[in-house]
Amino acid sequence: MTQDKQTLTQANIVEFLAGIFDRRGGEEYLGEPVTMAEHMLQGATFAEQEGQREEIIVAALLHDIGHFTSEFGTFSMDDTEDRFHEEAGAQVLERFFPTIVTDCVRYHVAAKRYLCATRPEYLSLLSDASVHSLNLQGGPMTAEEVAEFEKNPNVEDIVAVRYLDDAGKEPDMQTPGFAHFAPMVQRVVDAHCAVRD
Repeated sequence: MTQDKQTLTQANIVEFLAGIFDRRGGEEYLGEPVTMAEHMLQGATFAEQEGQREEIIVAALLHDIGHFTSEFGTFSMDDTEDRFHEEAGAQVLERFFPTIVTDCVRYHVAAKRYLCATRPEYLSLLSDASVHSLNLQGGPMTAEEVAEFEKNPNVEDIVAVRYLDDAGKEPDMQTPGFAHFAPMVQRVVDAHCAVRD
């Protein structure tokens, strides 16, 4: 059952996201040796183990939520089925999460392109599936794109989440489930909504 994004609220967004993990988390993660849920939970677990602040842990947990665009209903009459997952996820989350979280979601693909352009050793760290998607996503950034990307005040955090994204591909790694992170996700939502309101 999909959820029209207009009916999502501060009170139910975390439960809704938990439901996506439950219903869809077992799906294949684009040729990687982990499921979608395992991938995102691993990223969040690594972030927590590193002592990252809650916004970064939550961003790592939710960075690929846009792969489940069918869960979010239709954004507009102009939508097509070929949505950029990073933008699709950010559009749903931006009503409830601070810019630091939505920027990490919205630009985690751009961060891969950025790192390939600015840190030559980074390309060798990518999985075959990630290299394949890199080619579909435009390849390494141009110098002009690099300069524009570096203007984002959250660039360091975006890059940090990108590395967490890359790390979250360990077969058989044990992680906590979404329920472990749910109170943290709610705190981030509540803090943002309190400031916004």
